[in-house]
Amino acid sequence: MSRLLRDTLEEWASEARVPHDLADRALRRRAWLPIGATVLAVGLAVAVAVFAFGLRGDNTTVRPATDGVSVPVRPTVTSTDVRGDEENAPPRKLVAAGNVALSAYSVTKTEKLEGNWVRDQRVWSLYDPRDDTYEQTPWVWVDVAPGLQLAAVVEGDLIGKKVGILDMNTRQIKTWIGLEHAVGSVVWSPDGTKVLATAYSEYPDRWQVWGKDARTMTMPESTRIGYYIIDVATGEAAYHELGPMSGDGSPGNSNARQDLGWSLDGSLLWQPSNIKPDKVFLDLDGRQRAAPVGDQYVYYTGRSRVSPDGKLVLGRDGPPTSITDRSGAVVGKQSALQLLAWADNDNALALGCTGKCGNGFDSGLVLVSVDGSRVTQLTGSHDRNNDRWDWVLTPRN
Repeated sequence: MSRLLRDTLEEWASEARVPHDLADRALRRRAWLPIGATVLAVGLAVAVAVFAFGLRGDNTTVRPATDGVSVPVRPTVTSTDVRGDEENAPPRKLVAAGNVALSAYSVTKTEKLEGNWVRDQRVWSLYDPRDDTYEQTPWVWVDVAPGLQLAAVVEGDLIGKKVGILDMNTRQIKTWIGLEHAVGSVVWSPDGTKVLATAYSEYPDRWQVWGKDARTMTMPESTRIGYYIIDVATGEAAYHELGPMSGDGSPGNSNARQDLGWSLDGSLLWQPSNIKPDKVFLDLDGRQRAAPVGDQYVYYTGRSRVSPDGKLVLGRDGPPTSITDRSGAVVGKQSALQLLAWADNDNALALGCTGKCGNGFDSGLVLVSVDGSRVTQLTGSHDRNNDRWDWVLTPRN
């Protein structure tokens, strides 16, 4: 990735810039049911000339006042036991199975504002390895690095201009990276050395509702303006302008939140589309690239649909769900709403019900075998009429 701007105020002043913030690890959506918004994202009014044609401005690189962070060696997982908290949703105690742990989660509350406006606001809780519980945090976004030793957090009011690198064990911020533009999400690279932060000029998770039943909604145009790639070891944050995808193209995106993600090997980025193909891949400088061979995902996540041994593939949302071999032949069906991630070669984490749910959609996290014969409850059932919660699943090593 090129570094076009040096750390001097003179060069910063010479750069032309544009201002900046599924629910879903992504689009704003329920954990099990993606929401297709009904508004066109045709670009920011303040930057139509730039974004309408998909052009990017010059890169900028910000160096923090403090040094970077020494990235810890990824641990060797000595325990792949199943851990659950089947009485609570969201959980209070560690949830994990195989090489996957629930590292953080957010509870989303919908707030009424003036002028028929409403917005979603997330309250984040983060895994605490000192006592295997989850601790509520003040951050506006949280993501955990593979290995569960570092977390990236955003400080601010809904969106923010400070990204912190948190030591999971000591609960101390190892460094703060100050940014010129506010960011609305952060996500770690697969190798745990970089953080991708999506920048917005305004908080994206807001919309207007109309009518007594509030079933008609209008979402504003996406306010995405770019992204940062933060090198954790050096603390450098390289900014790239990238306007929102249009809602009338193919691929396209009519949602206000358009967070970026990483390819499986971390060599490319992707932006979400709600029209097939569901991802548009970019190099680290924002230039469109072909989809990587074998880069298969669960819906809008960075987790591979292919089993660790490469033999099986998680299927689409249900119910029921199915798992196939690489030829597409079904090898097992499961009574689940959504298959989320492989725990090991024989079991997957899923959104489902163990028979205690009053409604099939009032489900929780479960561990299900490939043939569907074994279902282990990991969290309590979620009542879809209450505040929703969304999870972050992270490799334990």
